[in-house]
Amino acid sequence: MLAASESSTDILLSRPGMQRVPTDRLELFQLRDFLAPDLRAELIRLIDKNRRPSTIANANGDHYFRTSETCDLDPHELAVVELEGLLHGLNGIAPQFGEPVQGQRYAVGQEFKPHTDYFTPNTPDYDKFCTVAGQRSWTFMIYLNDVESGGGTRFKVINKTFQPEAGKLVCWNNRRPDGTVNPATLHHGMKVRKGTKFVITKWYREKPWGW
Repeated sequence: MLAASESSTDILLSRPGMQRVPTDRLELFQLRDFLAPDLRAELIRLIDKNRRPSTIANANGDHYFRTSETCDLDPHELAVVELEGLLHGLNGIAPQFGEPVQGQRYAVGQEFKPHTDYFTPNTPDYDKFCTVAGQRSWTFMIYLNDVESGGGTRFKVINKTFQPEAGKLVCWNNRRPDGTVNPATLHHGMKVRKGTKFVITKWYREKPWGW
């Protein structure tokens, strides 16, 4: 029986339209038209209203490593409640294992250079961020709008790039089958060349979120 903190390939592929990227390096999926236009518009409004400069957990000296803006979305907002329900219906992960939903806004020239979502074991950021809820397990990312040019998400190891498309969900397991972190999940939020990109990011943990 699958743990309440987990999703699986079988669960995700049971959703009509879900596609798995054909690689044995990682579990990586996409689903088009996951969010309706009205919900996307409301989430964009909330992100625009409360955005702040994005940060990274472990500063690396590169002040241009992540240049987007981030919004910590209020879990009591009706749009966020609806989004959480849709995600739970898709992945089956019990809500208490999820981090609060974040939104990101990328203007022209902004990017998030190649990175992984997990916290690297045996580092200060791992000790700081994983003591309560454990390692990040799954990532679910949703594009909220079309982008005129640029802004793709490139998985460098497998040479796969997802282009921004309003309502499209991309998700992946940050671990290998044996439970260790998977470096093949390295991905790059590429520079927006024209327009503005809005995305939703939802991370899940191995243990209940307790911060």
